Amino acid sequence: MRFATILSLLTMALLLAVEPAFAEQTEAAAATNWGTVGVAIAMAIASSFGALAQCRAGAAALDSIGRNPGAAGSLFVPMILVLALIESLVALTFVIILIK
Repeated sequence: MRFATILSLLTMALLLAVEPAFAEQTEAAAATNWGTVGVAIAMAIASSFGALAQCRAGAAALDSIGRNPGAAGSLFVPMILVLALIESLVALTFVIILIK
């Protein structure tokens, strides 16, 4: 019974999503700039994964400092370097988007 319910809900969602594809294009719909939407999605993905990578790098560095406090001095520079490289990937995505 549960499978039938999920299948019927997915079928209705698919039919509702496909129905506008057969509609006639109006001037407002034709004027939609899909390149801008793609750029926004690309920047959102790059920013979110860059932030996730920075969080994981910071957590790993702090975890290793917590296990060995004497290594804090030797971990600081590599951690900052890794964070700068991750941030440069996000900035590079932004530059590529601006060039496009």
